[in-house]
Amino acid sequence: MTQKTETPEKPVNFIKEIINRDLAENKHGGKVATRFPPEPNGYLHIGHAKSICLNFGIAEEYGGTCNLRFDDTNPTKEDVEYVDSIQEDIRWLGFQWEGDRRFASDYFGKLYEIAEKLIRDGLAYVCSLSEAESREYRGNYYKKAKPSPYRDRSVEENLDLFRRMKAGEFGDGEHVLRAKVDLESQNMNLRDPVLYRIKHAEHHRTGDTWCIYPMYDFAHGLSDAIEGITHSICTLEFQDHRPLYDWFNEKAGFEEPPHQYEFARLNLNYTVMSKRKLLELVEDKHVSGWDDPRMPTISGLRRRGYTPESIRKFAERIGVAKNDSVVDVALLEHCVREDLNDTAPRVMGVLNPLKVVIENYPEGESETFNAPYHPQNPEMGSREIPFGRELYIEREDFMEEPPKKWFRLAPGREVRLRYACLIRCTDVVKNESGEVVELRCTWDPESRGGQSPDGRKVKGTLHWVSAAHAFPAEVRLYDRLFRVENPMDKKVVPNFKDALNEDSLEVVERALLEPSLANAVPGDRLQFERLGYFCVDTGNSAPGKPVFNRTVPLRDSWAKIAKKVENTPKSEPKAEKTPKVAQKQSKQEETAPATIEFDDFAKLDLRVGIVREAEQVEDARKLLRLMVDIGEERPRQIFAGIRKFYPEPEVLIGKPVVVVANLKPRKMRFGISEGMVIAGSDEDNVRVATFDGPLKPGGKVS
Repeated sequence: MTQKTETPEKPVNFIKEIINRDLAENKHGGKVATRFPPEPNGYLHIGHAKSICLNFGIAEEYGGTCNLRFDDTNPTKEDVEYVDSIQEDIRWLGFQWEGDRRFASDYFGKLYEIAEKLIRDGLAYVCSLSEAESREYRGNYYKKAKPSPYRDRSVEENLDLFRRMKAGEFGDGEHVLRAKVDLESQNMNLRDPVLYRIKHAEHHRTGDTWCIYPMYDFAHGLSDAIEGITHSICTLEFQDHRPLYDWFNEKAGFEEPPHQYEFARLNLNYTVMSKRKLLELVEDKHVSGWDDPRMPTISGLRRRGYTPESIRKFAERIGVAKNDSVVDVALLEHCVREDLNDTAPRVMGVLNPLKVVIENYPEGESETFNAPYHPQNPEMGSREIPFGRELYIEREDFMEEPPKKWFRLAPGREVRLRYACLIRCTDVVKNESGEVVELRCTWDPESRGGQSPDGRKVKGTLHWVSAAHAFPAEVRLYDRLFRVENPMDKKVVPNFKDALNEDSLEVVERALLEPSLANAVPGDRLQFERLGYFCVDTGNSAPGKPVFNRTVPLRDSWAKIAKKVENTPKSEPKAEKTPKVAQKQSKQEETAPATIEFDDFAKLDLRVGIVREAEQVEDARKLLRLMVDIGEERPRQIFAGIRKFYPEPEVLIGKPVVVVANLKPRKMRFGISEGMVIAGSDEDNVRVATFDGPLKPGGKVS
């Protein structure tokens, strides 16, 4: 018995709590206005996708607006290519900015006026120290700052010098404009920060109109205020910049300036999230470009076959927190598997072919078998797969001397060919070097469709293609770009590029695919049965010659302990022989209950969940299948071994429960389990931990 699932509320994070409070107090006149302010100096990556989903998502949810504003204040590193790619990425993710795109350069005139106002108010001065001298004068955390010898220049002299800087009378680095903030502050950002520097460089929008350019800290907050942004949301590295953000807006005279709020940036293992480091990979030719399918850029993920829905789901799953943490890339991979499982048509292809000759099938004849594109979605339709005397199967699906529980093909063994029939291996043909080159088999003509006429059980099912009809194509097998969890950890590798995974790309130049794939077009996403999810490459495909990129395998086969780096000793010293008494003690310790330290427990993300559905799992003596609402777009499926204690599982429907929400999804025989419900027990009973009173799904349990 199940209960109809209600549409869950959106999860409430600390930023939404702030917005809810502001709306309740009618702050900003009930307006919600956010912005996404990328620098056009590289392609966006998955970390930016989190920020895009947050800023644009908040605007959508609250009926507000979100501006796209390019922070184009550094002309030497910016390019129109990056501007175009950023816009494409945002649209692809499913968002649209308010009005026209905006640029910090739109406000260069207004920012200059504010700079002159600060000079007239005695809050800014032209400094003529060199860059090295400026560092010396500013000191550091342990060393007090000294005032610049130019700090007390008169207003008239500062205005004259600043206007001459603007007029191009000085060379790069001769002067800067600095603010008089707080030389005594331990926050280095407040020690007379630079507002403008001289750069004789062509700007991608303003050309050579300007030769002085505002610094990010000066331009960013003021641009927010000029645009009427209400909630300026950025990542934690800008937390120490917030006092400066407020100082500039206050001194500029904005009556109701925006406020800055910081959230934890996305840190993903086996990944580098620095645009500067990613640019190094591009320039050093370690990858084919910013959109290389191994790159964590949005364009790279798109080309690899990720869907916008999977990335938005990933952003929602990881949530918005105040403290930095590292997210397992396996969760991102799970999100795309979950999405493609519902939407990708099933097809067959063989990457490492081994020839099969069916000796009792007539030569020169063929037939077709009908196969659905999706076993759970008949609306996708079906296609005809040709079958004949000569076929190809995956070489890994045959073993001459198989181990126990080998259910694939072997001499004398019978297997099922997907959608087609049963075949039995009768002979093995080898070449001069002893390599298996061909299998001789027989088929059961009565087993058309794959069912045995006498009801005999055949456990193994293989994918295959007809030799006469197979479509040859290039297939690229992508894996993770780095082979260590934290490529930026110098204790593990001296240079992040030393951690590159040499096996991150394998090119199969002549895979054999079912003929329906000859008409595949760039962007098509498919499941190659038993092999993984693939898409047609948008960069290298041509009409009639599609190239297929592997998005992800069907399941996560990445080793939890990655290969050791080269400087790790290859052999460990032999352990000393352990005395028998110590061995006995060691065995006792191994069988003792494991303890969880408080710090480990604190890593668990415990959430309030509401059970929306509860039912027994067929063919599973212990399991219940629960659909638990934890405030996301859809309930999570969780399998719990509590069937014995809940013979009528519907009693759990509507109950608030405690869910461990940050566990890696687990592939089970009955489906994906996406969390764990907390239960308590004594010798005879197990009960799920529930609450009394009204509780919202997704609430934090502390």
